[in-house]
Amino acid sequence: MTSVNVNGLRAAARKGWVEWLAETAADVICLQEVRAEPAQLPDGVREPEGWHTVHAPAAARGRAGVSVYSRRAPEAVRIGFGSEEFDAAGRYAEIDLPGITVGSLYLPSGEVGTERQAEKERFMAEFLPYLAGLRERAAAGGREVLVCGDWNIAHREADLKNWRANRKKAGFLPEERAWLTRVYEEAGYADVVRELHPGVDGPYSWWSYRGRAFDNDSGWRIDLHAATRRLAERALKAEVERAASHELRWSDHAPVTVTYDVRGPGEG
Repeated sequence: MTSVNVNGLRAAARKGWVEWLAETAADVICLQEVRAEPAQLPDGVREPEGWHTVHAPAAARGRAGVSVYSRRAPEAVRIGFGSEEFDAAGRYAEIDLPGITVGSLYLPSGEVGTERQAEKERFMAEFLPYLAGLRERAAAGGREVLVCGDWNIAHREADLKNWRANRKKAGFLPEERAWLTRVYEEAGYADVVRELHPGVDGPYSWWSYRGRAFDNDSGWRIDLHAATRRLAERALKAEVERAASHELRWSDHAPVTVTYDVRGPGEG
């Protein structure tokens, strides 16, 4: 399963996303910051052959937007999480597949001292109880949950290169990091990539286009796979599909891909 912020799907498609999609082995792909209405996407991007797609654009045109691509037809689709403010904001969509619910999340980025940060805080306040309830409902039905996406929070110092310079900036504020701790400790989710890469810096998934951040690997690890515990224990490997060079990037984020063993009884 793969999660990636495409930083505008139409632009990404022109710069290499289509070729990446043709080669990926992922069965489910969660996209964030699509920034397009479905009708604005070329047919081969909106509904590629061999994929079932769910698109949740933002009511504010040209902003946000999440999508989920799955090789298997979803059993159910839900847009939003029951929020009057955010359900039409292109921030969350989820699908049910056999035994698992997969969500694509684009958490607001925020900006200290502005309404954007207040918006982020309101989103977090609503989303945490939803996550807890989702896990509880899934457990009652014998299902697992995976919420992939751009969470826009670096949890620990190991999750961004220049953490000292960012201690008072959105994305690494103490209260944001504490909220993410609650996602793991109270809501019952696991940081899959960190568990598969313990004790190391990164692996980063976002690098600013400014300066030589990508070349110097001066990035942030903000694109996360948050999974229920039993699913996390079935994660086999995780990788950030970092482009070979700056020129080959089709987004300022890189795909974060985790291989899970979700085979049912008797499957090979």
